[in-house]
Amino acid sequence: MKRMILVTSPPACGKTHISKQLAKSLSHVVYLDKDTLIPLSKQIFRVAKKPYDRSSDFFEEQIRDYEYEVILNLGFEALRYDDTVLINAPFTREIRDKEYIQKLRDKLAAQDAVLTVIWVVTTPEMCRERMVRRNSDRDVYKIRHWDEYIRTVDFSVPSLPDDASGKSNLLLFYNSSEAEYVKSMHDVLEVLENAQD
Repeated sequence: MKRMILVTSPPACGKTHISKQLAKSLSHVVYLDKDTLIPLSKQIFRVAKKPYDRSSDFFEEQIRDYEYEVILNLGFEALRYDDTVLINAPFTREIRDKEYIQKLRDKLAAQDAVLTVIWVVTTPEMCRERMVRRNSDRDVYKIRHWDEYIRTVDFSVPSLPDDASGKSNLLLFYNSSEAEYVKSMHDVLEVLENAQD
């Protein structure tokens, strides 16, 4: 069975490291990262003569949803040629939209594929620490306006609707400490590897 895996969470929860380690450990995986599209997004800001701010209304209205559309389209294309696609992207809004998830599942079913969502569980304090450590221009606004920004972020575990088999296909990856990371990597890989068999 072909599978699209979405590794999701608010920014700076550790998605990229987790996603890359999962992709290295699984067989027949195409790894896609929405951050790969950032140079295109930066160019849109430049052409529009707007300051580069991924928390701005301009980003929300003119860029954000298109990044998701493109990364998913790349994922569907990749599933034509390999068994598993792993997409590293926040999907913070989409993952809580039951209609969006159902449409995604229906589109995957048309390609004989299923959806698995991995939600990375991390504390807000750890996320801020990671943002400071990674020192990326995409986080400048968030760090400078932390109290304002963090009020807009939902760290609660999403609730996915059950699929046709009666499962939500949601896996939790705990990542606020090294011990949590090691245990979750083992547990999540075990589920995914059994699903590949």
